[in-house]
Amino acid sequence: MRGFFRNVPVRLWHSYHWQVQNRIRTKEELERYIKLTKEEKEGIEKTAGLYPMAITPYYLSLINPEDPQDPIRLQAVPRALEVDEKTQAHGEPDPFREEGAIPGLTHRYPDRALFTLTTFCAVYCRHCMRKRIFKEGERARTKEEIDLFVEYLKTHEEIREVLLSGGEPLSLSNEKLHYVLSRIRDVPHVEIIRIGTRLPVLAPQRFYDDELLDILEKHAPIWINTHFNHPREITEESATAVEKLLRRGMPVNNQTVLLKGINDDPDVMLRLMRELLRIKVRPVYLFHCDPVKGAIHFRTSVEKGLEIMEYLRGKVSGMGIPTYAVDLPGGKGKVPLSPSYVLDKEGDTYVFRSPFGGLVEYAIPHA
Repeated sequence: MRGFFRNVPVRLWHSYHWQVQNRIRTKEELERYIKLTKEEKEGIEKTAGLYPMAITPYYLSLINPEDPQDPIRLQAVPRALEVDEKTQAHGEPDPFREEGAIPGLTHRYPDRALFTLTTFCAVYCRHCMRKRIFKEGERARTKEEIDLFVEYLKTHEEIREVLLSGGEPLSLSNEKLHYVLSRIRDVPHVEIIRIGTRLPVLAPQRFYDDELLDILEKHAPIWINTHFNHPREITEESATAVEKLLRRGMPVNNQTVLLKGINDDPDVMLRLMRELLRIKVRPVYLFHCDPVKGAIHFRTSVEKGLEIMEYLRGKVSGMGIPTYAVDLPGGKGKVPLSPSYVLDKEGDTYVFRSPFGGLVEYAIPHA
């Protein structure tokens, strides 16, 4: 499974800190492992300082070096497309109006608040909805910034759920993570904490740390939202990370993004949903790719998303079928989309289109 890194001792390979310290960050480093295309070389050079590159050895090991269209490679290696005029002409840096008066705080829904804890990621995904923060450099919120956020929570009693995001929130030191969670738990009306993390995909070794797991378990209920986009991202290491979280009482949900050339194929998506269920991860959302500047080239049509959703129905159990949703610009919320199976209605009699083919006339009287 370790590909290019077979000679790395197991104790180092299983170390999150080793994975982060040895991220591949330059064109020269990456060329040791992969023969880069002209577009990739230009992409790494032209995105430097704007949309930088960083890839953990673990995630790099999942790439097929012989395939320029490898789905892991497309998510991790910059291409010139990101900064060409056509791509840059579309989208916005912050289409959902996340930035507010308090740095890192978004309070879009009445009962939920989001707080971005870092601008650091183990891997800078090329489709990221927050690509705008990459150019800020790698930093974590100070304790003063965290305290300001907690004070906001205390004065807004309608907030019952907090989502910690980033960047990568679990890249914080254990000490600072314990501080954040303790402060939030001091707010009586906050019932649920969600953590949005892609580390089960990009550096699952983070969850091999019992001290981290102790901290998360101590501050339960905590829900983990992760972000598998392709079945090849589900490995023995990622399954182990999920298992460790589940054994500490933390449910793990998944939010996939529909990405052109990566998972916009019905069979690929079906394999992903089946694999997620196999490792006990619940697929919750399939998000249409956001209108983010620098990521527009990953967008498919809504019709493609609906085609995939129709394909899934009847081929995987209901708990493996996510909600397909579009996040509306301007912070207007998420809209679920679904194929229509009701073709006609007369009185209490409906005509349905069966997911297995054919039409079914069904009388459904009601009180």
